[in-house]
Amino acid sequence: MRSDTIFSSMENLKNEDAAIKMSAYMRNQFSFLGVRPPERKSVCKEIFRVGKKNKTIDWEFLDDCWENKYREMQYIVLDYLSVMQKFLTYDDVPKIKHYVKTKQWWDTIDGLDRIVGDIGIVDDRIDALMLTWSRDEDFWIRRLAIDHQLSRKERTNKELLEEIILNNLGSNEFFINKAIGWSLRDYSKVNPHWVGNFIKKYQDEMNSLSIREGSKYL
Repeated sequence: MRSDTIFSSMENLKNEDAAIKMSAYMRNQFSFLGVRPPERKSVCKEIFRVGKKNKTIDWEFLDDCWENKYREMQYIVLDYLSVMQKFLTYDDVPKIKHYVKTKQWWDTIDGLDRIVGDIGIVDDRIDALMLTWSRDEDFWIRRLAIDHQLSRKERTNKELLEEIILNNLGSNEFFINKAIGWSLRDYSKVNPHWVGNFIKKYQDEMNSLSIREGSKYL
């Protein structure tokens, strides 16, 4: 299915009032059609079905969607990659990184972190890559590295988590300090002792936001 076919279907669902609210929520950085997530996913059911049947990622389709000016089209990329997660490999990460590096804001970064992170569950080469990304000059790349293990629970590589966080202590960037707090808070659900000790050990170097977020469930 071509991206212009999907886009035509999305345009037919355009809602001006919803679009204004969605754009405002994203600080008016992106244009929106005003299409709700259930409607968006319904439009894409067929291409999801074909992708899963063929077990092949249609990167041309994804790139076309990503280049569209409307933010929902980038969300379609995230939806598609999530549906096709088990077919993604380490070799696909450079293609995904293009999405990480462009049209950046927390909504797409926080969608891509799980996608990259889940590749790491089956390919431990992601560990070294995330350690490298945690030192990148682009703070959005670093944010993804910090949060790529979210929801792994007992499978969390705590040594890697610690190294990645240490590479980002001392930052004044809100989105980095928030990510540090989220990663600690999430892991505290299964290992509060480790998180408590981490915060105690590094509290003098940690931003108050990170401590507050990371301590929420302790």
